[in-house]
Amino acid sequence: MQTQDRVTTESTVAAAMAKAQDYLLNLQYPEGYWWAELESNVTITSEVVLLHKIWGTDHARPLSKAEAYLRSQQREHGGWELYYGDGGEISTSVEAYMALKLLGVPATDLAMLKAKKFILEQGGISKTRIFTKFHLALIGCYDWRGVPSIPPWVMLLPEQFLFSIYEMSSWARGSTVPLLIVFDQKPVYQTNPAITLDELYTEGAGNVQFELPRHGDWTDLFVVLDDAFKLAEDLEVVPFRQEGLEAAERWVLERQEVTGDWGGIIPAMLNSLLALRSLDYDVTDPIVVRGLAAVDNFAMETDQTYLIQPCISPVWDTAWVIRALVDSGISPDHSALVKAGEWLLSKQIVDYGDWVKKNPQGKPGGWAFEFENRFYPDLDDSAVVIMALDGVQLPQEDQKRAAMARGVAWIASMQCQEGGWAAFDLNNDADWLNYLPYADLKAMIDPNTADVTARVLEMLGSCNLSIDQSKLKRSLTYLLSEQETDGSWFGRWGVNYIYGTSGALSALSVINPQQHRLSIQRGVSWLVSCQNTDGGWGETCRSYDDPTLKGQGDSTASQTAWALIGLIAAGEAITNWETEAIKQGIDYLVATQLPDGSWNEDYFTGTGFPSHFYLKYHFYQQYFPLIALGRYLRCFEE
Repeated sequence: MQTQDRVTTESTVAAAMAKAQDYLLNLQYPEGYWWAELESNVTITSEVVLLHKIWGTDHARPLSKAEAYLRSQQREHGGWELYYGDGGEISTSVEAYMALKLLGVPATDLAMLKAKKFILEQGGISKTRIFTKFHLALIGCYDWRGVPSIPPWVMLLPEQFLFSIYEMSSWARGSTVPLLIVFDQKPVYQTNPAITLDELYTEGAGNVQFELPRHGDWTDLFVVLDDAFKLAEDLEVVPFRQEGLEAAERWVLERQEVTGDWGGIIPAMLNSLLALRSLDYDVTDPIVVRGLAAVDNFAMETDQTYLIQPCISPVWDTAWVIRALVDSGISPDHSALVKAGEWLLSKQIVDYGDWVKKNPQGKPGGWAFEFENRFYPDLDDSAVVIMALDGVQLPQEDQKRAAMARGVAWIASMQCQEGGWAAFDLNNDADWLNYLPYADLKAMIDPNTADVTARVLEMLGSCNLSIDQSKLKRSLTYLLSEQETDGSWFGRWGVNYIYGTSGALSALSVINPQQHRLSIQRGVSWLVSCQNTDGGWGETCRSYDDPTLKGQGDSTASQTAWALIGLIAAGEAITNWETEAIKQGIDYLVATQLPDGSWNEDYFTGTGFPSHFYLKYHFYQQYFPLIALGRYLRCFEE
């Protein structure tokens, strides 16, 4: 239905808002938090199938349901997708094919034949990413010679050196340190059933060149170094090998949470368990038992399917639901909000994590994404939690304010040299690491970004909090410098320019907006320019690969809400309302709401690694539309 055919009134917005409120309130857990599925592509589940086959723990899990899940995700073209509607991706498809074979599906199965055809048309195993090849090497389906070497002595490099493990992003570090052990041991495990994947080599299994690709530029130096590392391995003259392995093992053991998690993300958890397997830990060892149980805790099981989430997001979801309910008029002392606020307070991290390596002066006080992740609180979660706490009224307001102050102090101490904030670390910007042969996901570092910086600034302005004025000035200068010539901002953690622009407008609109009026107006103009004819907004994940696609895509509830949140914030700040665009966006949300008060979208609008890993937060389509409706109605009433 076209926008002009709809007329949204104050009462219809209020009714839609009330239904959305009820929907979310009914999903609160007894402990006080909210938590919804975090969906990714099928590689996560495929790699967990491989892990259990390697450990021999597959019979203790409902992996037959994993087969049903993998089959359900195969597309008509035969492949599996990196994100919804991408046309299929080769590494994702090879890993799904591998997992199905490990689950006993024969190569003659119709689904396998379709997958084989797709994979060979894409170039076969030799065209897959390094991490796919690594997983295949674990079961003899690829040769370790084609996987980069990482010498264990890397663990021993001092923090003051040109490179140490703390120059890697937190997620890369948590995944790489255990791989130092695995890559050194180069194990090949026998699985039941034993499989081969020879049929997936386009050039024929006997003709594969197990070598790292060269690009004819300066990055080939890393391939030469890799050749030297492999020669040292062959000659058994790797310096400080044993000391490095022991340091890596100790690092892995020290960073396991009581719950069994490592880093709160499946790649770090799986790689740590593979490292322990490489070191011949027993499956009954308490560390292994806790680790496997932690992986189980990331599972989603239905009557028919079984899948593994890449991460879990209860703190993030809870903070945003609180904000949505408060923004839409729920009383700040509502019992559900009080319980949620107290739960968030209990999740504040007052331990020193890996961030202290580059920020020894800082004092802990942040929040993490997951239930437990004391080594890796993050700036984005912390800022959103502080805004959520600011919006609720708790029985112990003095404790709440003290927790917020501690959180703000930690955030302020984490400001990067360029003036912005990153997700987890300080000055984690050694970009050359992304050119290592090992780093084909281009996600080895965690530099400051416009969207995280905007979140921190929004927190400061909307909560009337203060930091050193020089820090504030530097952060605003950085955010303004990141605005694109067309008025948009890049979105590192959400898809993509709609996300980044919404966040920047929300920040600039609460901190001296008149001074930034021109930048705000340019951002508003860009958002309005990419509104779809149905009144909504959408943006494809492909905009990370092709910026000409920025702001283009089928409308979604979450991206429409982001655009509206940015436009409404700007309108309030500079009294320059894009009234018609906003009304059409509100029309779209009201018209697409389901009878139970929810919204549905198939597209992935969350970003893990741009161009390589995307996420669908199942609550994004719920709480962001509610925020937009609530803020719109508040302005309508005013």
